[in-house]
Amino acid sequence: MTIHKILLVDDSKTELHALSEMLSKRGFVVRTAENGEEAFKRLEEEVPDLILMDVVMPGQNGFQLTRAITRDERYANVPVIMCTSKNQETDKVWGMRQGARDYVVKPVKSDELLAKIKALG
Repeated sequence: MTIHKILLVDDSKTELHALSEMLSKRGFVVRTAENGEEAFKRLEEEVPDLILMDVVMPGQNGFQLTRAITRDERYANVPVIMCTSKNQETDKVWGMRQGARDYVVKPVKSDELLAKIKALG
């Protein structure tokens, strides 16, 4: 599977802008959502090839949202990479238990993120 379309879920406009720009420059088509409700709306409009998921968000956090998405049969095949400032090993383990395929700690290093995306595709 080639990864082309990415859904970026983060409540920080700064983070959304920085990551969108970095990924767009590398040829990815990026759509964004600022919370869980918006993320599901975007998923219903168009299923992406990958979801980059922040953890700390108002309302449904990224762990809960990842669990909901990966357990939904419509989106179960869409890989999720947690993309968060939570850098404890327990956070990473918990994220993977919720269904995430990988975990990247902010500030995101573009080379590291791109390598992880490439590994999925």
